[in-house]
Amino acid sequence: MSIETQPRSVSQTQQYEECAWRFYLQRVERVVPRPAAWSHHGTAFHAAAEAVERSGRTMAAEEAVTLFSEHYSAAVNASLDAEPDTDRWLAAGVTPAEDIERRYRLGQEQTAHYVAWSREHQPEIWVTPSGQPALELAFQVELGGVRVRGFIDQVTVETDGTLRIRDLKTGSTKSRFQLETYGVAVERAYDVPVGCGDWYLAKGGRLSRPVALDGVTEESVGERFAAMDAGVKRGDFPARPGFSCRFCDVSHACSAK
Repeated sequence: MSIETQPRSVSQTQQYEECAWRFYLQRVERVVPRPAAWSHHGTAFHAAAEAVERSGRTMAAEEAVTLFSEHYSAAVNASLDAEPDTDRWLAAGVTPAEDIERRYRLGQEQTAHYVAWSREHQPEIWVTPSGQPALELAFQVELGGVRVRGFIDQVTVETDGTLRIRDLKTGSTKSRFQLETYGVAVERAYDVPVGCGDWYLAKGGRLSRPVALDGVTEESVGERFAAMDAGVKRGDFPARPGFSCRFCDVSHACSAK
């Protein structure tokens, strides 16, 4: 499927808005991205947290930590096979080799804390009409005349019966647009009210403040997807060099950095 006709996503749209040239290099030219331990950290933590929830929060912390370790190690080793020179990896504040080791230990600690936190604080996971728990909940809806797809980490049930969108974060970047899109998508796909959203912040082992979503409209969210989709179809990919270039995984193929 060509980039002009494939469904859009929050990550595609935000990447295009931040730097359309990065979007082009990664998604059209298919430049092989530089590895980053932070990516594997996030993926492994999500896998462990999902397993904890699917167990009904009965999974022992040791088992969850082992699951994180296995996912993280497998992903890092696969990236090392593809790019054994860790100096070419992305990292912030430390060397890439140090970052790989640091995130292994950090992810284990965060996973163990999530197990304890989930048993004490986590509200009920919503169950879809088909009987599936809303964990890594897939959706595809039309917004602004554009097909939009994605996966929602968690949807929980509030005491008043409305739903809450939750995104799990191991990093510091939070996207209100992501919560807004997911809220609209759940309402559109399931005809159920979504009241708010939040982020589980693994760095602090806590939830963010809730973000009100009951006033978000399909039109306001759809405008951004429509603008991005139109730009891609026009072949409009301007570079926006700046601070974020140091974290760009295709900067090695970019002449505008």
